[in-house]
Amino acid sequence: MKEIHLKLTVDEVNLIFEILGQQPFTKVFELIGKINEQADHQLSTDGHTDSEQNADPKNE
Repeated sequence: MKEIHLKLTVDEVNLIFEILGQQPFTKVFELIGKINEQADHQLSTDGHTDSEQNADPKNE
């Protein structure tokens, strides 16, 4: 299955969680877990975006 990558704000992801929380748990629990896992991974990094991590410090 093809994957897509989305860029969302924390507020947007929280809204998605809120909406999914109104659905039957058995239909959405795997999706909630997958989103949560990816969000936790991204938020646990040192706070730099990909472009900041790849930036050449000599150009700052």
